[in-house]
Amino acid sequence: MNINAGLIPLDDALSQMLSRITPLTGAESVPLVQAFGRVTAHETVSPLDVPGFDNSAMDGYAVRLADLNADAPLPVAGKSFAGQPFQGEWPQGSCIRIMTGAPIPPGCDAVVMQEETEETAAGIRFTAAVRERQNIRRRGEDIQAGATVLPRGTRLTVAELPVLASLGIAEVNVIRKVRVALFSTGDELQLPGQPLAEGQIYDTNRLTVHLMLEQLGCEVINLGIVRDDPQRLRETFIQAREQADVVVSSGGVSVGEADYTKSILEELGEIAFWKLAIKPGKPFAFGKLGDSWFCGLPGNPVSAALTFYQLVQPLLAKLSGNTAPALPARQRVRAACRLKKSPGRLDFQRGVLQRAADGALEVTTTGHQGSHIFTSFSQGNCFIVLERERGNVEAGEWVEVEPFNALLGGF
Repeated sequence: MNINAGLIPLDDALSQMLSRITPLTGAESVPLVQAFGRVTAHETVSPLDVPGFDNSAMDGYAVRLADLNADAPLPVAGKSFAGQPFQGEWPQGSCIRIMTGAPIPPGCDAVVMQEETEETAAGIRFTAAVRERQNIRRRGEDIQAGATVLPRGTRLTVAELPVLASLGIAEVNVIRKVRVALFSTGDELQLPGQPLAEGQIYDTNRLTVHLMLEQLGCEVINLGIVRDDPQRLRETFIQAREQADVVVSSGGVSVGEADYTKSILEELGEIAFWKLAIKPGKPFAFGKLGDSWFCGLPGNPVSAALTFYQLVQPLLAKLSGNTAPALPARQRVRAACRLKKSPGRLDFQRGVLQRAADGALEVTTTGHQGSHIFTSFSQGNCFIVLERERGNVEAGEWVEVEPFNALLGGF
């Protein structure tokens, strides 16, 4: 019997999910200091030029080309500082001391950096050839008034927020936060800090997912641990769908006798698919729960983190209006060691991407790849993505790797 029969490929599952998701439309205005990680609700058009005036790119001297004569020094007629421009008439045959960011005096053709000058008793002598417009930042060189600076659907980070500040914008319209209800299921779960009874384990999946949801800018509704009681689980599902855009559960999506999630979800909503052709993470569920979307993560820690990363993260990105790719681009590198793999499922092994002695990138395994070995995430910095029908990989073979993004401590 083929144990992998009926499993849905990851790409098909992701396409099904995203094809059904419509981005949220609700928006709010927030100050820039509170906008990190939020997604723009509208395009941003610049109200002004940046820079707003011609200014110096260097500490040095403002000159007119007509005043330069061989090695003849020029007296200094005055100074121009950032916030304190040169005032008055600029006499012919002289130069102006100027600092970085200071306004360019009218008539200036170039700025000569001070390293290419020499101070003499008669004035400043210029020791290098001077080109027209050198070291001058022109008005609107970065951004012109009326230009679209950020399109709708841009996630705001330290690369974008200072741009808005440079335009004098104090608040920005962003899509409202995605509300996500989160809970874990299972009698075996116990809160960290509490003693473990026989057969119990600590609930780490909910913490993992909660932290990743916060990094993604979601509003988290943490509903705690739900025991293996069908009535209690049903009540939690109803409570979650009434409060959230997305409901995420951990555990209870396998085929055990006490795994009630599937039957309750069929009763209260719908299931789009149930099992994936990936390892780890086969028992992942996606469906609809009233007006909410439902994602059921496996109970094993690595499986829960992996399926959240590969499937729920792109879902939340689209729902939030974020138009950027949710996952880093994959790249082909050499395997530096043997990798064990059985054909049948797309395998996401945790690896360490690094440079070999010859400067080329290579990847090694973090070791044991069991779905309970969560330390593989802290030891690794990438996924080694092995094709569904591929078998064992020998050292020196080409493999595809996907570097971790910030959600897993990467870049």
